Amino acid sequence: MARTELAGFDVDVIETRFEDWEPGEARFDLVYAATAWHWIDPGVRYRRAAAALRPAGYLAVWDAVHVFPHGGDPIFDDLQVVYDEIDASRPDDLGLPRPQELPDIAADIEASGLFDVIDVVQFDWEIVYDADGYIELLNTFSGHITMEDWQRARLYGELRRLLAARPDGRLRRHWGGVLHLARRR
Repeated sequence: MARTELAGFDVDVIETRFEDWEPGEARFDLVYAATAWHWIDPGVRYRRAAAALRPAGYLAVWDAVHVFPHGGDPIFDDLQVVYDEIDASRPDDLGLPRPQELPDIAADIEASGLFDVIDVVQFDWEIVYDADGYIELLNTFSGHITMEDWQRARLYGELRRLLAARPDGRLRRHWGGVLHLARRR
């Protein structure tokens, strides 16, 4: 998808794990990870990012997750029953994050000894989805990608049924994002 979206721009798209990528002599002003930093091996991620940066280059780590404000859409309680039924329950330690209360990894960044945290900013927003739009989103999440066909069929069928019973046929999903910005020492 990146190749398609960036066609016509002077960019190289390299497909590899960050842990395996070798920048050669190239050094960059910014290393940016969007909703992927947690997937990178904790033993190497800061070292690899620092090695790819010019002196005083920046590391930006963005994460966005489903947040559950008071008064949020109750459909997620109904859907949780289905997740439990299809053996795809939320992990017990996951909890229900609230807006502006997302985990802060600033201490982890600083502990690397390679970066100074400049800023941490949390963002909140809401997106309204119809059934097709929400299913399209769910199909990008690893937990849904790895589901068995019968699990997805049951979950998506119930989602469609619940939304069909609503006058506008839509759900409201609240998002929370946190951006960590750090400078290489």
